[in-house]
Amino acid sequence: MTLTIGVDVGGTKVAGGVVDEHGTVLASNRRSTPAEDPAGTRDTIVEVAAELAQQFPQATAIGIGAAAWIDAPGATVLFAPNLAWRDEPLRDYVSKAVGLPTVLENDANVAAWAEFRYGVAREADDSMVMITVGTGIGGGIVLGGRLWRGAHGIAGELGHIQSVPDGHPCGCGRLGCLEQYASGNALVRFARAGARQEPERAAKLLELAGGDPLAITGRQITEAARAGDGVARDAFGQIGYWLGVAMADLAQSFDPQILVVGGGVVDAGELLMAPTRDTYRDQLKQRGRFPVAEVHAAETGNTAGVVGAADLARSV
Repeated sequence: MTLTIGVDVGGTKVAGGVVDEHGTVLASNRRSTPAEDPAGTRDTIVEVAAELAQQFPQATAIGIGAAAWIDAPGATVLFAPNLAWRDEPLRDYVSKAVGLPTVLENDANVAAWAEFRYGVAREADDSMVMITVGTGIGGGIVLGGRLWRGAHGIAGELGHIQSVPDGHPCGCGRLGCLEQYASGNALVRFARAGARQEPERAAKLLELAGGDPLAITGRQITEAARAGDGVARDAFGQIGYWLGVAMADLAQSFDPQILVVGGGVVDAGELLMAPTRDTYRDQLKQRGRFPVAEVHAAETGNTAGVVGAADLARSV
């Protein structure tokens, strides 16, 4: 059985794992990310991968998923907003240091690939589009059974599709991006505004936040919503609405077999998925006239980065 190593690189942790052909993680490790130190982050990745390679000398390749824009050849980190990398030739550095062929890919792409191969989209053989909903929004696109990276390697930046013309400013420089309306940050912004405007409907939310709307966090919103807090539920309804609108646009654009919602916010379950599906169906009023993808929550969870990166490494 072929074993490969997957490394998931984020702003706070570098997580590694040895993965078999069935997507099972046989061993794992992790280190804190020295995010302000590009060379230190690079060497932490090497340390994580080398430790696993030593444990499993039969491992044949390394896959890295990084929260970054990766160039078309998949060799260089062009830009990583949370890791201080600029034009970092990461793939070849890691390959040389560990002594194994290495694949480098965007973190949302590797998560999407994990879902296509081993998650809720595993029965699909042609296409899938996934939006990852975390602090921000990412995405991954599979077409013709292959990860679609685009001409310059940066396809799938679905968080930067414009949802609201002249809307909230986004860190990318545009106005009204989906990330400003359907991300974890947007959830917090909607809940804080609602708690200020309607404190009587946000009793549980404000209790959890010590009475301060500005102290409200994502975890508190989920807890309050599960307890029936009106403002917290409305906040999920708002991000679910915008997510559903975006999913309808993606269905029209790509006609995939399946649409998937991943990322940490999916842990909220139907609080997010119900308004997303309702809006999606409402946006596609003629959906009964032709086949259209269903929207599902991702299944691979926090192992997606490691599993997807490891599986992509099988291609080298």
